[in-house]
Amino acid sequence: MVSTGDTAPDISATIANGEVEAFELSDHLGDGPVVLAFFPGAFTPPCSNEMVALQDHLGDFHDAGATVLGLSADSAFSLNSFRDEHGLEFDLVSDMGRSAIQDYDLEIDIEDLGLLGVANRAVFVVDDDGEVAYSWVADDPTNEPDYEELLDAVESA
Repeated sequence: MVSTGDTAPDISATIANGEVEAFELSDHLGDGPVVLAFFPGAFTPPCSNEMVALQDHLGDFHDAGATVLGLSADSAFSLNSFRDEHGLEFDLVSDMGRSAIQDYDLEIDIEDLGLLGVANRAVFVVDDDGEVAYSWVADDPTNEPDYEELLDAVESA
């Protein structure tokens, strides 16, 4: 599992930013910390709560120079609808091929919801050099991260 001090695996996926475009994590390094918020699935209550909470703190993250990205196995089209429904002003990354989910060792099944091979809830802060400055992985995917702790990690990255 990826943890604090590790080099963050690069991510090649699709970004849902209102459009649908190619995404490379490496293209976003060097402009301040990058917050990678992995979540199991769009439109599920815990994931909606987490993404809305990140949106509520978005000004603080921007003030700290950070880029916030949500990441799930959902399609970019679903993620764009999810962004619109919740008024999210940050981009979401679609990892339908699950390569990032696997590279970060986050793949789980939530069988009672029919979600197989999705991302466990986790947050990583990646610094300008591509090193993981902070990592948090949920013991239970319904748990949310401590947003103040996350903001502190961003401010010190």
